Amino acid sequence: MTPDSPSDFRMVLRGYEPSQVDARLQSLADEAAVARRRINELTAYLEKLEAERESERTASELPQEPPSFEHLGARVGQILALAEEEARELKERVGSELDARQAEIEGSAQRIRDEADLYAEKRRADVDAEVARLLEDARRTADDRIDAADREAAGRLQEAEAIYESQRAKAAKAAADFERTLAERREAVEADFQQQMAEAERRSAELESRLEKRQAEADAEYQDRLREANRLLTEAQQRAEQIVGEAKAAAAKVRSESERELAAASQRRDAINAQLANVRQMLATLTGGNVQFADPFADAEDVDTDETGEDEPESRESEETSQIEPVEDEDATERTRVIDLSSDDKS
Repeated sequence: MTPDSPSDFRMVLRGYEPSQVDARLQSLADEAAVARRRINELTAYLEKLEAERESERTASELPQEPPSFEHLGARVGQILALAEEEARELKERVGSELDARQAEIEGSAQRIRDEADLYAEKRRADVDAEVARLLEDARRTADDRIDAADREAAGRLQEAEAIYESQRAKAAKAAADFERTLAERREAVEADFQQQMAEAERRSAELESRLEKRQAEADAEYQDRLREANRLLTEAQQRAEQIVGEAKAAAAKVRSESERELAAASQRRDAINAQLANVRQMLATLTGGNVQFADPFADAEDVDTDETGEDEPESRESEETSQIEPVEDEDATERTRVIDLSSDDKS
């Protein structure tokens, strides 16, 4: 006999009500089917959560093309490359820790689910066995008591028929007593059967409650660990963005200082050129001719500022100063020679 099929109890006189027993068995079968559907739904929900977590991890592991900083210069590029390398190492380390935590969470969730499935399967088998045993015991007890009652009734009926004529009144009383006793025994058997069925239902409900509690605890633990993993990933990403931002700010500062120093050097060069022009004009006035000077910046203009370094403006300034000093000495000598010539003419 199975819970999903009609009962096959042996039909006897004054036995059980088939429709009531069949209805009760069908109710138990429906409750068991609801419990199975609930377990399947929870299993599908866990699988869905695992698939979403796997999708997020796959998206975070997709390779990304590293940014290029070559247009900012060699020195700035080195600074940003070092910062990018440090951020990548930090991200890889956090990713490894996240993978380990995710593996631990998946293992724990799988273990809890396996334990819950094993516990549910074991308790379901125990409940099915207990229900089957209770039903078998109830059926056997009912059959035995009904058979005993039938045998007793047959004996008393025979005795009553033997003394029917002489003890009609006594036979009538005995028959009434028998009917009452039989009804009481039938009620006792029915009450015992109902009590056993109620106990089986109580045990089934208790097992279902325990199963739901264990499943809820497993879901809560999985959600807590998933939130912790997401928090660690967010912190790692924020730290990496902070490092890259600091490196970019440092590069911008270096570039700004380089441009400022280059502008200052250009201003000093323009001032020196203006001074040389004044000297040429003075010498031309004194000598009456055109004096040619070598341009101290002719060779320096062909040199790239990025390759000479930050100390080049100072060296240029010192060279220009050394070139100007001889010009001033020549100017004084020329003035002395002109004065001497003037003195000779007067004499």
